[in-house]
Amino acid sequence: MQIGVPNQSGPAERRVAITPDVTTRLAKQDFSVVVESGAGMAAGFPDPLFEEAGAAIADARVAWGAELVVCLSGPTDDQIGFLRRGGILLGLLEPLDKPQRMEALASAGVTALAFETLPRTTRAQPMDVLSSQATAAGYQAVLVAATEQGKFFPMLTTAAGTIRPTKALVLGAGVAGLQAIATAKRLGAIVSAYDVRAAAAEQVESLGARFVHLEIEQQDETKTGGYARELEADAQQRLLMQLGEHVARHDVVISTAAIPGQRAPMLITRDMVEHMAPGSVIVDLAATTGGNCELSKADETVTHNGVTILAPTDLVSGVATHASQMYARNAAAVLVHLLQEDGVVIDFEDEITAGLCITHEGRLVNERVKSMLEGGSG
Repeated sequence: MQIGVPNQSGPAERRVAITPDVTTRLAKQDFSVVVESGAGMAAGFPDPLFEEAGAAIADARVAWGAELVVCLSGPTDDQIGFLRRGGILLGLLEPLDKPQRMEALASAGVTALAFETLPRTTRAQPMDVLSSQATAAGYQAVLVAATEQGKFFPMLTTAAGTIRPTKALVLGAGVAGLQAIATAKRLGAIVSAYDVRAAAAEQVESLGARFVHLEIEQQDETKTGGYARELEADAQQRLLMQLGEHVARHDVVISTAAIPGQRAPMLITRDMVEHMAPGSVIVDLAATTGGNCELSKADETVTHNGVTILAPTDLVSGVATHASQMYARNAAAVLVHLLQEDGVVIDFEDEITAGLCITHEGRLVNERVKSMLEGGSG
């Protein structure tokens, strides 16, 4: 089966969905790879490296028109027109944020597989793109904060006196948050973190950070597929009242909290920002779904009362080489999982395949996406 790898690089995207090393591995599984010219250049993988790995180089129509297309983000309307009827599309398709796009893919006769709906099980871990890319985002968030705040992260004892270490607070201790904690610790900051999930405290403390305990009932993530769920209004208000004092006494706040298919929870209010010291920095990783900070503006730098608020949506591309390699390995794991004696098979009896699949044979097959299109909450 031929795998198409389109060029989706641009000002905010430098990754490529399949890398040369993974191209070689896929060839051993009887897959062939066709890459749109220039697709890997921004990530450090020029066309000759793909050719050496056995890939063919072609134009956009050929790459999008392959039997199976691996992409980064969902296709535009024009690119949907390039897709092969009966073909398979695998990528970060935003099915819960853009359900109308899924309807268009169904109408085009495409089997759409979305990484966002992959079951969070042990068996699916090698395929978990959300986790691998969140690792990159959490790492980058700390570097951005360290560059922006104008202070050293570690404590320094110098002839000019002792420099106190940065105090960093991470809100949300999922994959991105835990990587942010680990990176900030490596740079020498004093790190604290908070998450509504009960299991997070042990994970935070295992990295040497302090867990912030609030008088809010902790959630059992095993009942919510590994994710936090939205708080009731009164619990949300109590959370904000208690969290404010912790935000105010930190130099850096990195927020990573997200709820799939919903607006990001509000964790940092205008009032909290106004109580932070001038020169403090907030990095909001939830900007694509509304942001965790009331003052965040996606891909803009906001300064309020001397506090800098960053809400980048392209942090992962800052480490495009490694982020691409991880993405490609996750994608290859999915492809090998789908491969049977007769080729790639969409088996709805398999939990992983059924979870990934959003559209098939001209129909929407994901119940949550169907509910959203019908006007439900999802």
